[in-house]
Amino acid sequence: MKRILITGGAGFIGSHLCQRLLNEGNEVLCLDNYFTGSKKNIKQLIDNPYFELIRHDVTAPFFAEVDEIYNLACPASPIHYQYNPIKTVKTSVMGAINMLGLAKRIKARILQASTSEVYGDPNIHPQPESYWGNVNPVGIRSCYDEGKRCAETLFTDYHHQNGVRIKIIRIFNTYGPNMHPNDGRVVSNFIVQALRGEDITIYGDGSQTRSFQYVDDLLEGMIRMMASGDDVTGPVNLGNPVEFSILELAEKIIELCGSNSGISFLPLPQDDPIQRKPDISFAGEILNGWKPQVELEAGLEKTILYFDKLLKEEI
Repeated sequence: MKRILITGGAGFIGSHLCQRLLNEGNEVLCLDNYFTGSKKNIKQLIDNPYFELIRHDVTAPFFAEVDEIYNLACPASPIHYQYNPIKTVKTSVMGAINMLGLAKRIKARILQASTSEVYGDPNIHPQPESYWGNVNPVGIRSCYDEGKRCAETLFTDYHHQNGVRIKIIRIFNTYGPNMHPNDGRVVSNFIVQALRGEDITIYGDGSQTRSFQYVDDLLEGMIRMMASGDDVTGPVNLGNPVEFSILELAEKIIELCGSNSGISFLPLPQDDPIQRKPDISFAGEILNGWKPQVELEAGLEKTILYFDKLLKEEI
């Protein structure tokens, strides 16, 4: 049994990770300030004697004895991270400093949940880890993009200067149950609109592309990354390389929901990437052949069931 700390553990990805690590026989400390996370996401874990829920903001130091740290704390959707951009930067940067300081003191392994947003609006397609990105440092998305880029720098420097055992992953678009219904991401937005019979809102003409990864595939990659040798530090892309246009996604969700929703088009937001697709060859090479297993339609069906139940509970 390992003792594992997960920051942002009550969030979308964190809640799934808590469940998976408990199922594998570990003790889990879940840290969250509930800015975007929710107790509802981990309510089924509360009575587990090996699960501990702690309300804490990672911008303040935290002390515990653990073997591993997954640093997931940070609002990850544009609506949430643009709501308080200064807080977003603080969470990424000061949160990384505090968790790295803890990892250094207790000699724990620590994994940073970075993001495909470090590539910005990419000039290279698909995006390999060697690509430095095309990021606007003074745009409306900068608080998140640059905060995550700075966190990667901090992780790398703590590793080189202090020997901290780090892991950096770059997460591409991920979806599944426990997503926030109002987080502004395309999958949750489209599903909620389709289930309500509202028009699907597409920003731009819908030709922009994304690659969608089901949360279970991400968890497998994260856990394999944490278990890899100390010489494997990353960054490593974790995403699904199968590419879909936003319009294709909207049409697929309308079909799967059995909805009569139409589609309305609005102007594209500032700095919104036109293409986003991971090159996952490095992940496959160092993570025992890891690659996504869940096809888009199968993952969407599970996610639609979750949101359908959620919306019915609100009535």
